Amino acid sequence: MILIPAIDLKDGQAVRLYKGDYQQKTVYSTSPIDIALEFENMGADYLHVVDLDGAKDGKTTNLKTIQKIKESLSIPVELGGGIRDMKTVDLYLSQIGIDRVILGTAAIENPEFLKEALDKYGPTRIVVGVDVKDEFVATSGWLVNTQTHYLDFLEALEKLGVEYIVCTDISKDGTLSGPSFDLYKNIAQHCHLQFVVSGGIKDAQDIYKVNELGYYGCIVGKAYYEGKINLEEVISCLRKESSPV
Repeated sequence: MILIPAIDLKDGQAVRLYKGDYQQKTVYSTSPIDIALEFENMGADYLHVVDLDGAKDGKTTNLKTIQKIKESLSIPVELGGGIRDMKTVDLYLSQIGIDRVILGTAAIENPEFLKEALDKYGPTRIVVGVDVKDEFVATSGWLVNTQTHYLDFLEALEKLGVEYIVCTDISKDGTLSGPSFDLYKNIAQHCHLQFVVSGGIKDAQDIYKVNELGYYGCIVGKAYYEGKINLEEVISCLRKESSPV
């Protein structure tokens, strides 16, 4: 399992929202680059970056900050938020050098675009964000609820050739109440997609449980920022566990 610390960007700052509510925002740092470097120094495998402004309005609002983060790191960076056309995909993957992008709103509203991106960059660089609210997919920075059940959406994604998803239970995100393990169990039983657990991680035990279940990855955000997790220690433990004896 790969452990992926998260930086959510709003107005160039590192923030966290509560259940995706833009009105319930906590600012953790005015220097996201410094936080990114801290994560790298702790031994993180990957960095997860979300452009919250982009997710809401479909624009590359935090482009300069994202570019600085990528230029400062040697570990891979995945990026989501507001990526809704090939021009933006090309910008991030080919020009900025982001390692993989996460398509959310566009993936459900424009499957032809998703297919085009997959054909051009392959399923390891095009990831789909599946944001779930009451078993249905939400879009546009979680502000719009669709009538598409998440399992139907996953089935459609597999048919298109998607291999990796980041799945978030919106009701858990930023709550420190533990992830929706029932949701992820259901996904594992119904599809062959590799998925990243996102939302609700409250302590190291949650991370270790995700690892024990054999899931592909786990995103940690608020639990780190609120001092609930010694990230460096968790990363070290995970590495020791996966090392050959």
